[in-house]
Amino acid sequence: MKSATRRSIYLAGAGLACVMLATGCATKKHVRNTIAPLEQRVGANESKLAKHDSALEELSAGVSRADERALGAQGTADRALKDAAMANAAAAKASEASLEAGNRAIEARQLAEMGMARAKGVDARLEAALGSLENYKEIASASVLFPFNKAELDAEARAQLDQAVKATAGKKHFVIEVRGYTDKTGAKDYNLALSEKRADAVVRYLTTVHGVPLRRIYRIGNGDEAPAADNKTREGRKLNRRVELKVLAFDIAEPAQTAAAY
Repeated sequence: MKSATRRSIYLAGAGLACVMLATGCATKKHVRNTIAPLEQRVGANESKLAKHDSALEELSAGVSRADERALGAQGTADRALKDAAMANAAAAKASEASLEAGNRAIEARQLAEMGMARAKGVDARLEAALGSLENYKEIASASVLFPFNKAELDAEARAQLDQAVKATAGKKHFVIEVRGYTDKTGAKDYNLALSEKRADAVVRYLTTVHGVPLRRIYRIGNGDEAPAADNKTREGRKLNRRVELKVLAFDIAEPAQTAAAY
């Protein structure tokens, strides 16, 4: 009885084992034929997705770099446009300044030409009115002296001028030359200015006291040039501190004699 029972149990166990083995074999075969290929496809898709994500990341990074370069290029272009605008403005201003300078130069040249024409006209009218200077003869002269570094007339100088101006009485056509001088003491520029002041003092006396028309007076300052005496001596320097005056009148006798000779 026990033996039969044991055999029944054994057979039942063996049968269960066979069922389990058959089931396991079937499961492994199902896994091998169905699940495994699916897992392979899933793995391949995941690999593709990973590669795709990596490509997307690289593309995004490239786009970002391109955006940065585009922004930098835009900034450079903006600065270039600004610099170009400033350069154009500066060029326009320079062109205006150049044009204005050219106009001023033209105006200055025109004024100079007008001045020269007027000067020639004045010389022509003066010569026509007074006659040729070759026909003017010296009729009186004076040499008035000045103290050291002074330009004021003293009583003796005024008396000499009074005497020289008397020669113009009754003369319609006459001129007076006034030349100022100094000694060698001091700088040349200073001496030139001082000689002009001395000549001005004489001209002022002739016009205010004697009423000589200014248009009849020719005045110049010669500084320490053309000394009248030796500048190495005190007496010579005294003689060089002077104004020389010459009265010249139109000589009508000589033309009359020349005409009579014909």
